[in-house]
Amino acid sequence: MMRNALFSAGLLLVFAAAQPAFADGDAAAGEKVFARCKACHTIEAGGPNRVGPNLHGIVGAPAGEGRNDYKFSKGMHEAGEKGLTWTEDNLRKWLANPREFVKGTKMIFPGIKSDKDMDNIIAYLKANS
Repeated sequence: MMRNALFSAGLLLVFAAAQPAFADGDAAAGEKVFARCKACHTIEAGGPNRVGPNLHGIVGAPAGEGRNDYKFSKGMHEAGEKGLTWTEDNLRKWLANPREFVKGTKMIFPGIKSDKDMDNIIAYLKANS
């Protein structure tokens, strides 16, 4: 019985170690990555919307609502109604391929391919939430 419990605990540790871990990233480096986003987004508290919404406080926020009366696409609004919130995992999926993650989004962006850049920009978004 004890051997089975130890074996099970060992398996759990192996599987837990195999899960992808999200690095904390470097917010200062993420600010540099965010430069790609500045043509369409602001991030400072109370900042204006541009072509895209202001992103201050986006981490943990529901999708498709708020953002100082920004007019979201139908696809983004529907995703929010279905419960999409901007968790770290969802931000990763979104930033990797916005048009695939939320069908019907207005956002025209090819995505971030570098894991390091992704870690850093998410750290920057967290620092501004």
